[in-house]
Amino acid sequence: MLPEAFLERMKIQLGQEYPAFVASLERPRAVALRFNPLKGEAPTLPFVQAQVPWEPMGYYYDPESRPGLHPYHEAGVYYLQEASAMAPVQLLDPQPGERICDLCAAPGGKTTQIAGRMAGEGFLLCNEINPKRAKILSRNIERMGVANALVTNEHPGKLAERLPGFFDRVLIDAPCSGEGMFRKEEAAVTDWSQETVEMCARRQAEILHSGAQLVRPGGRLVYSTCTFAPEEDELTVEEFLQNHPDFEPEMVEAPWFTAGSAGNFRMWPHKLLGEGHFAAVLRKKGDAGAEGDACAGQKLPKEWSSFAKELGIQLPEGKAILFGQSLFWAPMDLPELRGLKVMRPGLELGVVKKDRFEPAHALALWLRECKNTESFAPDSREISAYMHGDVVPSSQKGWCLVTVNGYSLGWGKGDGQVLKNHYPKGLRIMG
Repeated sequence: MLPEAFLERMKIQLGQEYPAFVASLERPRAVALRFNPLKGEAPTLPFVQAQVPWEPMGYYYDPESRPGLHPYHEAGVYYLQEASAMAPVQLLDPQPGERICDLCAAPGGKTTQIAGRMAGEGFLLCNEINPKRAKILSRNIERMGVANALVTNEHPGKLAERLPGFFDRVLIDAPCSGEGMFRKEEAAVTDWSQETVEMCARRQAEILHSGAQLVRPGGRLVYSTCTFAPEEDELTVEEFLQNHPDFEPEMVEAPWFTAGSAGNFRMWPHKLLGEGHFAAVLRKKGDAGAEGDACAGQKLPKEWSSFAKELGIQLPEGKAILFGQSLFWAPMDLPELRGLKVMRPGLELGVVKKDRFEPAHALALWLRECKNTESFAPDSREISAYMHGDVVPSSQKGWCLVTVNGYSLGWGKGDGQVLKNHYPKGLRIMG
């Protein structure tokens, strides 16, 4: 049962469209996934249906198919993402080579969507203030094979102090009252109140102020929520523009969404196949390059060099960062990290040990090719055994990349007869 105060407000807000809106909330919701271009060409899958109109890599799927259990999901071939939630990144329009910040990034749907658009080029900072959600974000960055991302667990205000004018584009998908998720999440209904709406609006204003400082002159800021409340949407943007005269609405082409004033867009569940969403596109006046210096890298250790040569691994442009024994490959624009809470400073390559190198699971998921590879079909006994943590037959010797129909899944180490399983214990299928 939807809150009465919410329904009364929506009657006023929508007028003649209100009956269609209420009826849409009674229908089964559409479910969607987004293929990951970092993994190469998307496979043909029987449960994938029509394309999401505003996202070239987004598709609706049969809700009975449970694609989250498919090996392709663990290989990062696709991300399960609500269709309307794909809209803000379409409006952000990230480009390869840019510096981009996703300020409220967990669990990682929009971040990995941005990463796909960047095609491995440039610098992506994804931040989450909640430590538990930041860990989930970091895991999804790893699963989707993203190499050029820094994952932080910081207050937006601290990032604004450290990195003013550093980014070409900033996305703020702000925490909100979640009205647009009423059909999807029962907790959003039970937790709703007008007091929550007003509390969220105050918090959103604070986050927007921090995000504004991160944008370079001429850069783009996209603010989005999954709520219908004007206090959190149009009114928040209106107040922001009054307090930040250096920003102005930016008109962009988006025929799929209901356009409002001041660069605002609405995604209504009675007008498209998706849940409720709001987004505003804003531009910082002026024109200048992104500011701020990058940190210095370190020399790659000989243990890595020997391992990479043996398996034919070539890294993209970047720099080495050593955290204790853990070796990371960071994007060139990675800023100085001292004093920041860092979850992941780039692509985790592995652990440097005496006279040897142990590759990380993240490296396996990033790789598209490797000299030593074993590929199995997604419905094969071998893939099932591998994902359960068992050994699999193989004539390979040494470190070997295990793939599912060519999509990297994890490491094994061969003795010429079987591969010892190096699939992370926390990801293994139990039973």
